[in-house]
Amino acid sequence: MISPVIFIFSLLLSTSHSAVQDFCVADFESPESPVGYACKKPAAVTVNDFVFSGLGIPGNTSNIIKAGVTTAFASDFPGVNGLGISLARADIAAGGVIPFHTHPGGSEVLLVVEGTIFAGFVSSANEVYTQTLEEGDLMVFPQGLLHFQMNAGSSTAVGFVSFSSATPGLQLLPFALFKNDLPTDIIAATTFLDEAQIMKLKAILGGTG
Repeated sequence: MISPVIFIFSLLLSTSHSAVQDFCVADFESPESPVGYACKKPAAVTVNDFVFSGLGIPGNTSNIIKAGVTTAFASDFPGVNGLGISLARADIAAGGVIPFHTHPGGSEVLLVVEGTIFAGFVSSANEVYTQTLEEGDLMVFPQGLLHFQMNAGSSTAVGFVSFSSATPGLQLLPFALFKNDLPTDIIAATTFLDEAQIMKLKAILGGTG
């Protein structure tokens, strides 16, 4: 397993950020806005705001997708608020997948540190770009485009992810379609899927309607 240290440091050193103040540690007492959180008063800032230890812990893969993602977004790691960067860890068990999803607020770079991951994205012109990634490989997923990652090996795969935003956002396509109360006939009309299949997916993911 390779170390993600070089990846993380290169991310931090290469990020261009022009600021009028040193930092803007997230103030969780204030509501989150589309551009992040308000700044905590400097007197209330501590070194703990700039340290996050969660990415050293494997994610929980005991779920329907057999994958766990641990995020270090501004909502988890207040020190990255306003800096235009964030990180995450993805653990994908054998047979697992992170299904089609999008990050509307930022681009993503994936570094595979263990195992093999088959990943890809679809452009706005519906061109498909896929690749089998081995340990040490990187792949970029442009902002807002649908993309996925799946385990292509027989053991757990691990990847570390960087984002070009402290609040990249996340929307999983299967959940957007089937884990809500949007009526089945509307989904069928807008996706051309069979209603029986839609109802089955709603039952699996917890949707109604």
